[in-house]
Amino acid sequence: MEIKDTYKTIKKSSQEVLFKDKNSKFFGYAFPILSEEDVKQHLETLKTQHHAARHWCYAYQIGTTEASIQFRANDDGEPNNSAGMPIFGQIQSFDVTNILIVVVRYFGGVKLGVSGLINAYKTTAQMALEASEIITKTINVLFLVAFEYKDMNKVMRLIKEKNLTIVNQKLELTCEITISVRLKKAEKIYNAFEGIYGVDIKELTF
Repeated sequence: MEIKDTYKTIKKSSQEVLFKDKNSKFFGYAFPILSEEDVKQHLETLKTQHHAARHWCYAYQIGTTEASIQFRANDDGEPNNSAGMPIFGQIQSFDVTNILIVVVRYFGGVKLGVSGLINAYKTTAQMALEASEIITKTINVLFLVAFEYKDMNKVMRLIKEKNLTIVNQKLELTCEITISVRLKKAEKIYNAFEGIYGVDIKELTF
């Protein structure tokens, strides 16, 4: 089975989008994120910006592999599953991750009913995604390669031959180089370094 080592996300925060229904206004935003801390910061900013709004509903997904995926959908006072889940549905529909979508609602005095709300939140989230630049990134593994200075040529030759990206290096009597490798090539590269006498390689986990 081929390993999937790419994922889609958005390049930068989207333009603000606006959807209106029966005097209610829905402002939509999409943000690239890497942590729940990012989610809090964006929500705080929008609550300051839209302090007179009634609801700040959102959904996010973080993670690039099945095992690491985390997501949350929040209705923020709207009827159950009428806001957060329709927004999250669009994240799934566009197949993006490391993303937060927030829809800010100003109530216009006319109730929309649950189906009206679902449509409004779904449409606004879709508009925010359509206003974003979606990019594909690779899932990479970081390896720390440790060796004596005298083995430098062997290590550098392999790095050049395999066209590997050096993220960090400390070249002294004992040397350490951190390399970034695409997930599907990780095992091969690990074995190649493992096969060099005097060279230690280990995967870095955060």
